[in-house]
Amino acid sequence: MSVTIRRLEPGDDRDQFRSGHADLDRFYHRFAGQNQFRHHVGVTDIAVEDDAILGFVTVSPSAIEIDALPAQRRRPLPRYPLPTLRLARLAVAETARHRGIGQALLRFALTLARRMADAVGGVGVVVDAKPEARTFYLRYGFESMSVVEGVLLDRPEPTPMILPLSSIPCPDKQ
Repeated sequence: MSVTIRRLEPGDDRDQFRSGHADLDRFYHRFAGQNQFRHHVGVTDIAVEDDAILGFVTVSPSAIEIDALPAQRRRPLPRYPLPTLRLARLAVAETARHRGIGQALLRFALTLARRMADAVGGVGVVVDAKPEARTFYLRYGFESMSVVEGVLLDRPEPTPMILPLSSIPCPDKQ
C-alpha cells in the first residue's frame, strides 16, 4: 500500500506514534488535536500507510516583521508584518525513517503555502528549526533569519528560517 497524506481526524489513534523526540511526541499526543479541533490555531496533516501514522506536519498562518528577513530579501517588500505560512511541527516516526516521509510532508506544506499565497497572499514558509533539523531545511533552500524578539532559556535555540515564495515551485509545474 502507498503512503497518503491527509488531514488529522478526531478518531485517529495518535498514542502509538513515536518520533524519538520527546517535545514533538508530546505535542502530537496532547496538543495537535485540541489546537486543530478546539482552538483552531493550527492544522495537522498526517502521512498514513495501512492505518499506521508515519509522520505529521502542523501548519498555521503567521506573519513576520520585515527586519527578520535576510537583508537581500527586504528591499522590495512593504514595512508592515508580512503574511507567511508557519511550519510549526514536522516529525517522522522512528519506524519510518529514511523513506522520504519528511520530504513528502514538507512538500505538502510547501504546496499549502503556494495555495495560501495565491488565495490571500504570503511571502513564504517560516520554521523555527531545531539544531538537529537545520541541515534538513537548508537542503530545501530555507535561509536563516534574524531573531527579532524572544529567547528560550531552557533548551537549545532554534534557528528561524524562511523559504521565500519565489523558491516554492508552482503545484502545476512539479
